[in-house]
Amino acid sequence: MRIGVHAVGRMKAGPERELVDRYFGRFAKAGPSIGLEFSGISEIAESRARSVDERRREEAALLETYRGDAALFLLDERGKNPTSEDLAQRIARIRDDGRRQAVFAIGGPDGHDAASRAAADMVISFGAQTWPHQLIRVMLAEQLYRVATILAGHPYHRS
Repeated sequence: MRIGVHAVGRMKAGPERELVDRYFGRFAKAGPSIGLEFSGISEIAESRARSVDERRREEAALLETYRGDAALFLLDERGKNPTSEDLAQRIARIRDDGRRQAVFAIGGPDGHDAASRAAADMVISFGAQTWPHQLIRVMLAEQLYRVATILAGHPYHRS
């Protein structure tokens, strides 16, 4: 199953970018042996629409274009906060059910559209705090690498 990331906003050079590249690189190497392939990151600019609802709708439309029929994992503060093992099992189940693609979506400063949340296969939160988008990318990259190591039985993840 191909796994991609769709993000509103651009990642600038710096230590966060280095960490994102490191963990996505590790995931790209670890994933194929367990049927997961990293397909990269799609970045879109934040909407410039006047209202919050319009911005969310515009960003949601671009997400839907990118997503196609892929399983959708939406990162949103209103989501569930699964353990790494739970996330690994959910991804494995979707892979084993024959889905060919999955997308992890990081929204813009206004968050995700309600329709996107409703359409998601899973809405994930990395906690109740608000995190900068750069750190969310780092956290997502690390978790995807961790998922691959959990599914491969690698000792990187120790309970």
